[in-house]
Amino acid sequence: MRIVVFGASGGTGRELVRQARAAGHHVTAVVRSPGALADAVVADIFDPPSLVPLLAGHDAVLSVLGPRGRTATSVCSTAVAGITEAMAEAGVRRIVAISAQPVLRGGAGDSWWYRLTARPLLRTIYRHVYRDLERMERILAAGDTDWTVLRPPYLTDDPPAGRYRTAMDANVPGWSLARSDLARAMLDALDDPATVRRAVGVGPN
Repeated sequence: MRIVVFGASGGTGRELVRQARAAGHHVTAVVRSPGALADAVVADIFDPPSLVPLLAGHDAVLSVLGPRGRTATSVCSTAVAGITEAMAEAGVRRIVAISAQPVLRGGAGDSWWYRLTARPLLRTIYRHVYRDLERMERILAAGDTDWTVLRPPYLTDDPPAGRYRTAMDANVPGWSLARSDLARAMLDALDDPATVRRAVGVGPN
């Protein structure tokens, strides 16, 4: 496939680009700052018209965009709104985007202990981050792209386990997941029709 990776210079983004190229995909890695990643394209993710020629001719978009810090932000929601607008103009329908485990409010898949203690604490500490991700998910759900959202737990730079678990519209119990395993899950979701227009929990196996 010909894919565009937004957020390619981050930890998960670099691993995603590496794995995708190793699998034979043609990858356009997008960064916001020059020199952030070799062989990358610098683009303004908040300027939809400028993204249209970049997206033209591609089959799918992978977004691993995320905010820095815990302050008020709209990075993910604003960027994904612009990206999907540009996708429509360029004729690209498939997008897989990263959200986060605590965004799921219903608690499906979570242990009672996590629902009563960890999740309320995390949602208080990172409330701005999760509000932004919730807005991003609503934007995708309201649009007409073939979207998939993956909701992982805390991400680490640990060596890959080489396996992971998923759950449709529910969380997968587990405190952390290696970035490399998340990258693999994103690539696996690309051509999995069961994940289209679904939020998918992903976690350790």
